[in-house]
Amino acid sequence: MPRLLLLLAFFIGPAHAGDNPSAPGFNAADSDPQAIALADEVMAAMGGRANWDATRYITWHFFGFRMHVWDKWTGDIRFEQGELTVLMNIHSKEGRAFAAGAEISDPDTLAAKLDHGYRAWINDSYWLVMPYKLKDTGVTLRYRGLEATQDGRPAEVLELTFNDVGVTPQNKYAVWIDQESRLVTQWAFYRDAANAEPRFTGPWTNWQRHGSILLSDGRGERQHTDVAVFDELPRSVFTSPAPAKLPLPSE
Repeated sequence: MPRLLLLLAFFIGPAHAGDNPSAPGFNAADSDPQAIALADEVMAAMGGRANWDATRYITWHFFGFRMHVWDKWTGDIRFEQGELTVLMNIHSKEGRAFAAGAEISDPDTLAAKLDHGYRAWINDSYWLVMPYKLKDTGVTLRYRGLEATQDGRPAEVLELTFNDVGVTPQNKYAVWIDQESRLVTQWAFYRDAANAEPRFTGPWTNWQRHGSILLSDGRGERQHTDVAVFDELPRSVFTSPAPAKLPLPSE
């Protein structure tokens, strides 16, 4: 673990639940208190809840081939994949779609493209910002104990299950949290919460500062690219199919 991140975790100090309130609908009643406390420490290590809430725009390429620009405050997104551009709001699920710059007007085709953009955002954003969503709506947290990661480092493990949220609420995740940095270093995905063995287990690496928060882009053999945080973006990013000209990232 880079020394910078160890120092960051040291100076942040212990987290308190009041610093990281649960989202409405988080299943606190059935979550382990130790798991909730650990989730708060993860949030603190990544920069803290206040900095996460103050972060407005995040952009990234999901493993280099699907581009997202996300306005966290409004729910507006720009999604690009090949010749498809989707401009929509993830809360209303309304928006516009373009193929090679030409607007899609057929209602059924448009609905399918908006659904594709929405589902891609649900999946791809979780692969980028999952640790910020440990106390999200519909989540139940369990503390699994101390286990070694695939590279042999000791870590504390959380299990996340879901109730009636997202597009795949039957999933389960296990999340390994480093004892020193309190950052997520590994996760495992279970297609069904009842499954004894995960479909895959993989690392979270290369935590870097973006704006006032930390984000990780390394996922083993694959990597998110062009990860950046912005304080301001022109409105046209979310309204025009013309190629988005993004400024330099916030420091």
